[in-house]
This record gives sequence, structure tokens and C-alpha cells, in this order.
Amino acid sequence: MTTDSRTHPSRGAGDSSAEPRPRAKRSALDVLRGLRQPKVGVMLALGFSSGLPFLLTANTFGYWLRDEGTSLVAIGFISWVGFAYAFKVYWSPLVDRVDVPLLGRLGRRRGWMLACQLLVAIGLIGMAALGVAGGLAAIGAFALLTAFASATQDIAIDAWRIEAASDPHEVGLLTSAAQLGYRIAMLITDAAIIAAAARIGWPLSYVAMAVLMGVGVAATLFAHEPERADVVLHGKPPLWSLRGIADAVVGPFVDFFRKHQAAGLLILLMVALYRLPDFVMGPMYNPYYHDLGISKDMVALVRGSFGLVATFVGLAFAGLSAVRIGLMPTMIAGLVLEAFGTGAFALLALHPGDAMFACVMSLDSFAQAFAGVALVTYMSSLTSLGYTATQYAMLSSTYALLGKFLKGFSGAGVDALTPAYGLLGAYATMFVATALTAIAPLLLIAVLWRMHGRTGQAGHDGRSA
Repeated sequence: MTTDSRTHPSRGAGDSSAEPRPRAKRSALDVLRGLRQPKVGVMLALGFSSGLPFLLTANTFGYWLRDEGTSLVAIGFISWVGFAYAFKVYWSPLVDRVDVPLLGRLGRRRGWMLACQLLVAIGLIGMAALGVAGGLAAIGAFALLTAFASATQDIAIDAWRIEAASDPHEVGLLTSAAQLGYRIAMLITDAAIIAAAARIGWPLSYVAMAVLMGVGVAATLFAHEPERADVVLHGKPPLWSLRGIADAVVGPFVDFFRKHQAAGLLILLMVALYRLPDFVMGPMYNPYYHDLGISKDMVALVRGSFGLVATFVGLAFAGLSAVRIGLMPTMIAGLVLEAFGTGAFALLALHPGDAMFACVMSLDSFAQAFAGVALVTYMSSLTSLGYTATQYAMLSSTYALLGKFLKGFSGAGVDALTPAYGLLGAYATMFVATALTAIAPLLLIAVLWRMHGRTGQAGHDGRSA
């Protein structure tokens, strides 16, 4: 991308002076040529580095805790270490405007990425060294360090992804590569690690995950520092001045609402609600499998086979859908799929078995991959050069905040329903209730689509994103 309004995905979203121009659809050969670019491979590896720590402080961490006899209530509340992802917007201006100490010579984006990758590895090793026997507070502190470093890494990687793209088509290409790497990492931390834990224990499995952060380190060292935002940043007041501080802290939000105006609040509300079907019961998935009696090997096998294929298909279908029918219809489809994918887990309480587990897991993997690509592409289309890290952090923090808060009560919800419905019935009821949270964001998407028109501005129908 360039700073020209014809190629920047956020222009036209609220700037009436920049009318989006129609673009010829890219051929399959063009897409294949784009995949050969080194930056796509780097983005794939960075996406892997971004996804690796996420479940290790969330769902997979919950499985480890449940294995050690930790209560569901405690598992739910300790999942609040994930608030680091929701609050990252508050320190994102530093990532946007300040070089990380010592590693700044690599460039602003690369320096922050490398520093955070090293901190993630330290946090995971700390969790492994202490274990649950060291106390929930101690292991939780290292989990918080891991989550904080991971969230900060995401700020830098997301900014690199948007700024490294030379045009809006490449934003979509790099987003797909990032999501693919992210999903591969999540399959490893949601499947392979469970099989490994059954054989070598959780601590050694976490050490192995810390070693895998080397993939991100290698990608960071191989990457080129993007320079597209430099001209815009050089035109801003110095950070040490009052105007510079105001621009770094307040400027991204002023710019966002100036362009999107009244729709800005609706956009943020919709983004906040979009992933609730995935988030709310997040800490309970692995305890649910544990309480159903599904073996670690079966969970790992299904996630690494049916789940892997369904994930790749979901990524491909989401990208194709955004190109062919537009981003807003794709967002609607992703939300409907999310609801069905989450609600389907209730079937396991009624009809337990390996075949049903494989079907439900496949549907959920497809739905999460599809919805993830749709939302990330949509949010990427709303950012501006010079504010990339902060604006994307604002959007991603918005979509994480409410879900991170509510999922802390997931264990308490299951416990509260257990006397009336039994343990498995309580799980099923919570999954169905969580699926119904898709209704509100679905209505908001319909309102936004109507406000901007089916062929409206960039960042709302997705055709020029």
C-alpha cells in the first residue's frame, strides 16, 4: 500500500473525498505469483509466532489445571490473564512511536517483535519450571507475563502485516498467510501438546513450546523493516513534545472517528460482540472433553486431522467469499457459522462418542477459521498509516475485551447450572446460551451494511480491502 487514497484500505471508509475505484479481479495465476513473495513466508512464520502463546495461557492452560484437580471456578478466573490482549491498546502508542531499548537497531517493528518473542519464551519456561505445585499465584504470574508479551508482539506483527503490504490486495494475502500460521500454531498448542502431555508431562511440553518460539525469532531476523509509514511519521510532531504525545495517544482515535463518524461507535460495538460465541466458553472446552471422558490422544488426533483440514478449508472459503461477494456478507456468514459451531458442542452431552466429537470439532474449526479471516480483514481495512499499530490494537482490544471478561465466569456458570441439569447438562446449556450471543452482532452488521450500502465504502463491504 501507499499513502495514496486509491490504495489505502482505510480511505473511503469515512473520507468522502476519496471515492474507491473498481479493481479488476485477480486471476488465480496472480494469486499464486503473490504467494511466492518472501514476505508471505515471513508472514506465515510471524502468524505462527503470534498464535503459539495464545492457548498456552488460555484453554490449554485450563486443561493442565484441570488435570491437576483445579476447580472450574479457579480455571475460569485465572483465564483473566488474557485481559492483556484486551488492554494492549493502552501501550500500543509506544509500539507505534518508540523504538524498543537495545533492539531498536533492527527497526521499530522488528525490534518490538524480537523482544516480545524472547519474553514469551521466558514466560513459558517459567510456567514449566514452577508447575501447578508452585501455586496458582506463581504460575499465574508467569502466565500473565507470557500473555502481556504475546499481546505486545501482536501489536507489532499486526502493524508489520499492514505496512509491509504494497497494495490492498496484499493486505488480504498477508492476512490469509498470518491466519494460516496462527491456526497451525493453535492446532499445535491445542492438539499436539495434549498428546505430548500424556507422554512427557505438561512442564516439558511447555518447554517445547518455548523452543518453537524460535520460528518467530527467525522470521523477525529475516524480515525487512517496512518503510511505508516513515514519511507519515516523519511529518508528525516529535513524541517528546506535548503535540507529539497528544498525537500518539489521542490522534489514532480522533482519526478513526473523523473518518467513520457516527458509524464508528456501531463498528466498535459490533467488533466487541462478534467473537463472543467463540470466547465465552473458551476456558471450558478442554475441561468439557476431560469430563466427557474423551482421551487426550483422541482430542489430539481429531484436532490434528479433521480439525486441521476444516481449518484450512475455512480459511480458503473466507478469502474466496470476501473477494467474490464482499466483506459484509462474509462477516454475516462467519457469525452464523460461529453460532452453529459453538452450539453444536451441546450435542456431545446428548450423544457422546468419537464420531460425534469429530463432526462437532470439524464444524467449529471451519467456523472459527472463517470468522477469524473475515474479522481480521475487516479490522485491517479500517486503519491509517501513521496510526497502524494503535488503531488495529484499539479494534482488536475491543473485540477481545468483553469476551475475555465474560469467559472468566464460564466455570461459575457451569457450576451454578450443575445442580439443576447435571454436569454435562450444565455444559450443554451454557454452550447453547453462548451460541445465542451471535444475535446482537448479526443485527449490528445488518445496520452497518444498510448505512454504507451493499457497494459502499472501503472497509465496509470489503471489496477494496
